[in-house]
Amino acid sequence: MKKQAETYAIINIADLSNIDFSQVGETNENTIRKSIDESQFVIKWNTTPTFITDGTVTPLQTLNHSEAIELMSTLAWTEPIEKSNEDQTEEFKSEIPNL
Repeated sequence: MKKQAETYAIINIADLSNIDFSQVGETNENTIRKSIDESQFVIKWNTTPTFITDGTVTPLQTLNHSEAIELMSTLAWTEPIEKSNEDQTEEFKSEIPNL
């Protein structure tokens, strides 16, 4: 049997207290992914939660898996990793084959 595709939703942080975590893939408010500015968070589900269908929570955006991955890689959701010059030198050394 094919697994049902998950739906992802971007939710305003003000709605966090309205989320019934028994209806989504996250277990509690400590396991949600928040945007860098913490104004939004993401949840996922296989069956639309009642807090969405009854209008208690209105998603800012709904996404499929690939769209969610793309959004999570933006600067609004992921801080850039800064490498020191020393780290970059070591990285390049490890890529040079030994002859």
